[in-house]
Amino acid sequence: MSRVYNFSAGPAVLPEEVLREAADEMLDYRGSGMSVMEMSHRSKVYDTIIKEAEADLRELMNIPDNYKVLFLQGGASQQFAMIPMNLMKNRKAAYIVTGQWAKKAYQEAKLYGEAIEVASSADKTFSYIPDCSDLDIPEDADYVYICENNTIYGTKFKTLPNTKGHTLVADVSSCFLSEPVDVTKYGIIYGGVQKNIGPAGVVIVIIREDLITEDVLPGTPTMLRYKIHADNDSLYNTPPAYGIYICGKVFKWLKKMGGLQAMKERNEKKAKILYDFLDESRLFKGTVRKEDRSLMNVPFVTGNEELDAKFVKEAKAAGFENLKGHRTVGGMRASIYNAMPIEGVEKLVEFMRKFEAENA
Repeated sequence: MSRVYNFSAGPAVLPEEVLREAADEMLDYRGSGMSVMEMSHRSKVYDTIIKEAEADLRELMNIPDNYKVLFLQGGASQQFAMIPMNLMKNRKAAYIVTGQWAKKAYQEAKLYGEAIEVASSADKTFSYIPDCSDLDIPEDADYVYICENNTIYGTKFKTLPNTKGHTLVADVSSCFLSEPVDVTKYGIIYGGVQKNIGPAGVVIVIIREDLITEDVLPGTPTMLRYKIHADNDSLYNTPPAYGIYICGKVFKWLKKMGGLQAMKERNEKKAKILYDFLDESRLFKGTVRKEDRSLMNVPFVTGNEELDAKFVKEAKAAGFENLKGHRTVGGMRASIYNAMPIEGVEKLVEFMRKFEAENA
């Protein structure tokens, strides 16, 4: 059976050569006589795997020495609680709500202190990024929180908010490693890996060292303290070992592809093919304000629910999987992460042209 073009929002497409390499090593990882799945996380062989993964990620993102890289579990959703538990010293934080995940993080933070919504794009179904150049951020807010790329709604912060000196915390789950990033602008930059980096089950947290303290909210479980994981090099308990191994392979693939600047250029080229078609199409239209469009997630509609359903069904039959939009937006969504080849987008547009000719 041939592989389909998988436009899933996550778990999502991975580089084929990474999957082939993992398949080759499945029964015997480099002469160890066992699979990475079976290996002790305390073994020398595994220690090399996790250390190399961290070193490669540091190189790719140019992560400064005063930031720790943590490979954790519980996905981005567990960070919604872990962040306030560790950072809310004044029990106050500012949230910019630009989609469902930012909203969930904001609601979770309310369990631990005063979460203040300082900007939102809910008024237009999260189809744009609000102006964040001069927000009313309380002086004693512990941090300002954003979801940088909104998987469901297809929006992306092109300019980071003016936090007025407050620590910026960003969920980058769906734009992780899609372009170069200045880590020093963030206190915490984190994301689930199942969109752009690896299999579900790992969340990577890059955190500035001064934010890692013993001083956490009362009742914070041991497992939800950044200091515990930082002091133990992400090996306090059994980590998601196999997932980290795959992430490490993806980091090597990214380096081989030319790093994050090369990925950005490639991603812009891919997204342009799809957005250009949407802008000229008589049948399909994008749902996001142009200047806020994501390079990773592209939602679009025909304006007719029956036609949308017909498109998704016919696209699936033609080998284009997971194009149905999120239930809160409807229509369609093509997630075109790093590992989506350019021909996948070209073929999708070709199919959309044909569908338009037959249905417009």
